Amino acid sequence: MPRDRFLVTIEGRDVELSNLDKVMYPAAGFTKGEVIDYYTRVAPVMLPHLRNRAVTRIRYPNGVDEAHFFEKNKPGGTPSWVRLETLPVPGSTKSRETIDFVVVDELATLVWLANLAAIELHTPQWRIGAGPDLLVVDLDPGAPAGLHECCAVAVLMRDRLAADGIAAYPKTSGKKGMQLCCPISGTQSSETVSAYAKRVAEELAKMVPGSITAKMARQLRPGKIFIDWSQNAAAKTTVTPYSLRAGESPTASTPLTWDEVVAMATGEMPSWQCGAAETLQRVETHGDLLADILQPGPAVPT
Repeated sequence: MPRDRFLVTIEGRDVELSNLDKVMYPAAGFTKGEVIDYYTRVAPVMLPHLRNRAVTRIRYPNGVDEAHFFEKNKPGGTPSWVRLETLPVPGSTKSRETIDFVVVDELATLVWLANLAAIELHTPQWRIGAGPDLLVVDLDPGAPAGLHECCAVAVLMRDRLAADGIAAYPKTSGKKGMQLCCPISGTQSSETVSAYAKRVAEELAKMVPGSITAKMARQLRPGKIFIDWSQNAAAKTTVTPYSLRAGESPTASTPLTWDEVVAMATGEMPSWQCGAAETLQRVETHGDLLADILQPGPAVPT
């Protein structure tokens, strides 16, 4: 085996690691070894959010400044112990078209993907064989609006959803905006969930038209927060909690407390996207702030 490759055994699985010194985030000097270390350390809280969901990867073989690609199908050389699920292609009009999706149910699979430079992991709002058990509200700021404004809209959305008995849990996107994750019953179709999310988004946009839009058109977004209700479509995925994001520095999609969201909204504390090291520190302090979304919630109103 070449000197830059070696085998490690993780919970009885043999995983080949390679090129650990390769820089993945050039501006920060953050290496592939550090990416693997981050995912290994965050795994106890991240794996429950990956488990039993088909994962889409965004791979950056030569670092975040170079070419990247989305990957849904199993990669070449997938070890025999990696769990695969053959599922219909989401959104495909060809009923027979399927993909062998990777399912990250264990630490070894997570480390194996990190070694393949799968920096970002994205998952759907449904578990394999079930309906959507998460309603996701994606809050996307149009410049000059930013995370500060997202937080103000998040509080409005939280209170509106609570009126229907739906609890919302906030996390940063790791890029510009944030998402609210809402546990729901898993007994309704994605069309029903998406229609409800759209209805609520349009209601808030009508209430605060100067700050919120529920329309897709990009020319309507500058200075506003776009409430992206379409994330709940069957073909969509959302960045998984604790996933790293590709950018200048290694940020992560990090759970927040509502006290922090309110403080960012009011300007009592600066708004920030959380780095990898800080995310790990927060896990040590708080545990998984999104643990409650792993349990079923109510059905959405129809």
